[in-house]
Amino acid sequence: MVPASFSDDSRVIKDDVNRPKWDNKLQYLLSCIGFAVGFGNVWRFPYLCQTYGGGAFLIPYVIALVFEGIPIFHLELAIGQCLRKGSIGVWTQISPYLGGLGYACMMVSFLVSVYYNMILAWVTWYFVNSFRNPLPWSSCPQDASKPELIEECHKSTATNFFWYRHTLHISADITQSGPLLWWLVLCLAICWIVVYICTIRGIESTGKAIYVTTTFPYLILTAFLIYGLTLPGAVDGLVYLFTPNVGILSNPRAWLDAATQIFYSLSLAFGGHIAYSSYIPQKNDCEKDAVVIATVNSLTSMYASIPIFSILGFKATMSYWDCLDRNIKNLINAFNITQSSISRSNYTRWLDSLTASFPNKIQGLNLKTCDLEHFLDQSASGAGLAFIVFTEAVVRMPGAQAWAVLFFIMLFNLGLSSMFGLVQGVLTPLTEFPIVSKYLTKEAVCGIICLLSFLLGLCFTLRSGSYWLEVFDGYVGTMPLLVIAFFEVMGVIFIYGMKRFCDDVRWMTGRPVKFYWKASWQIISPVLMGAVFLAYIAIQRPPSYSAWNPDYEHFPVKEQKGYPGWIVFICALLTITPCAIIPIAAIHHFGQVMWARKQKQAQRPSNNPTST
Repeated sequence: MVPASFSDDSRVIKDDVNRPKWDNKLQYLLSCIGFAVGFGNVWRFPYLCQTYGGGAFLIPYVIALVFEGIPIFHLELAIGQCLRKGSIGVWTQISPYLGGLGYACMMVSFLVSVYYNMILAWVTWYFVNSFRNPLPWSSCPQDASKPELIEECHKSTATNFFWYRHTLHISADITQSGPLLWWLVLCLAICWIVVYICTIRGIESTGKAIYVTTTFPYLILTAFLIYGLTLPGAVDGLVYLFTPNVGILSNPRAWLDAATQIFYSLSLAFGGHIAYSSYIPQKNDCEKDAVVIATVNSLTSMYASIPIFSILGFKATMSYWDCLDRNIKNLINAFNITQSSISRSNYTRWLDSLTASFPNKIQGLNLKTCDLEHFLDQSASGAGLAFIVFTEAVVRMPGAQAWAVLFFIMLFNLGLSSMFGLVQGVLTPLTEFPIVSKYLTKEAVCGIICLLSFLLGLCFTLRSGSYWLEVFDGYVGTMPLLVIAFFEVMGVIFIYGMKRFCDDVRWMTGRPVKFYWKASWQIISPVLMGAVFLAYIAIQRPPSYSAWNPDYEHFPVKEQKGYPGWIVFICALLTITPCAIIPIAAIHHFGQVMWARKQKQAQRPSNNPTST
């Protein structure tokens, strides 16, 4: 039986004629993969694996993927393909009371794109500096006129110094903003110009760029994989990454991070996938697309972990060997040992022997404790992994400049393809407003979005900019996504109707909807999201941040600071505003309905008999 929403075949043909379309199915799939695969696959997933029991983390990750990520992803692709509109149009058509969902998706996409492109600006800055020989983060500065900077660099590391002092020129407190940093402003402007050029005509322009931005990172990852596995210590890094520690699964934070990683990794609740799928023909197997794209995304995370941790294992091994060499040198000088008789392989035997014979003298040498596990523990997530840990590893690699250039080209392409989806999540619903399309072309709307985003993003180019980026990343891209996705499932299943939706999916795919999808949409996914929401509330702590403060007594350890009250208010605002739009829009529509009903009743002629 043909569903009511597809009973008029002429409407379907008209949609296909008037609405822009992907050039081919591959272009659509690559765009969805490019939107889903981003920085989180390269620098957050490996970190979570390392933090939560190595291979054991895959257990909550796969459970969240199968029962939360893929079902919601399928729902978004199906509803966009079915109703052929952007996020606002889709949810308003399902029910005017759900129109706020579309606005919430659009707001989250806009806010995330504002700070996400700042990360691309950082990548651009490092990419430009990768052509310098030697690499500028390979050694400390030698400017005798600024001894305090030299001391700061030697207390930390050259890579830390280049990131915090040379790139960010970071302040010691989030309230100390300072001036705009011209090099970051320039890089941010370049990135928004590139995004505008690639998205100026919507999918008609991004569809061409996506062939490069989505596929090229895989080529570079493969090159890193092949080369990384040949480096000394690579096996130690991989063993450290994937050695399972099942006991860590008792930590509720592991399950919470697995669930939130799925949301951010698949780019759920941003509205971008709804926009992308609205340009594919209605007769399309959205079920297969959802499974394929989600699987490719997750396999990419695992694939990226191998070269990342093989190279981090190499870095840890080099640091471990440096530690041993320094201690060996001290022992040779203190005990007049011949250099040929002591080496890394027999260092422990020599140290034990000398400690037994000369304990006081050994203690006076203040030898460093050399432990490979300790150096492997010094990994990081996010910007710390890309701009500090990994760049330090690259410095030690033969052909460091070439590998640095490739690494930042890869990051730029990963981020750029994700930016396409974020901008599309704003552009598509905006251009569907009659008043917008009447007075502005798509190119003009895209230009306004990019210009406004650039101007707002200037706050991240201040000396306190990286602190503000952490605020946006922590409070825009977490809880709002969970709330939006929850109401998406509720809206489709209980308002649009489970039977009607399944009939639509059956008409589009040509086969009945399986029990797995129905059970996930109706029960499992909502229950999981509810549990994650409660867990997130339960483990919340007072918001704080880590400040880079050279005057801190424990420097180079970062100083932990609490946010001032007005910044806590901004944090709450960033979280609550997208969520609050949903009920506010529903209340507004209810008010309109009641007002219209009241006006209609007032205009209705009186039924009382007229007096004679």
